[in-house]
Amino acid sequence: MSADRPPRRRSSTSRSPSSGTAPPRHVVGVDVPALELPPELADADTIGVIYDDTDGLNFYNQYGRLRDLFADPALAGDKRYADVLRGYLGAETIGPLPFRRLAAAHPQTVDAVFRKVLRQPNFTWAEHGEALLRRRKPWYYEHEPRPDISVLGARLSELLRQ
Repeated sequence: MSADRPPRRRSSTSRSPSSGTAPPRHVVGVDVPALELPPELADADTIGVIYDDTDGLNFYNQYGRLRDLFADPALAGDKRYADVLRGYLGAETIGPLPFRRLAAAHPQTVDAVFRKVLRQPNFTWAEHGEALLRRRKPWYYEHEPRPDISVLGARLSELLRQ
């Protein structure tokens, strides 16, 4: 564990010795099991959860660190923060959604973040952002995106059960 990071709190839920993950719990009044996260998410300091009509429900490891980077571009000088952005750009499992959301949420700082992390002093999100995403995420643009997971409303769920 890093000395600059506070220890994570342990859950009061016992962990299964064989799998290393917490056993699923059920919520009273809900007829579905609790969500089980894969180890790379379960062990993360922060997890971002974004639902989008096109891309569906997505979970992002270390999203809090990425969000903090866009809120404070001075953090781009810290390798831990810059590496999260570089990792997201290189990941074949992360589409354009988190970049677009963060750019929209932080229009005053998005250019500074990408300039510093990418070492491209003339980068602007408005001019270069889409090209960057198409270059780094070509698999995403090969076909029309469809959500991997969609949230169903109560009425549609009821109709599906009939």
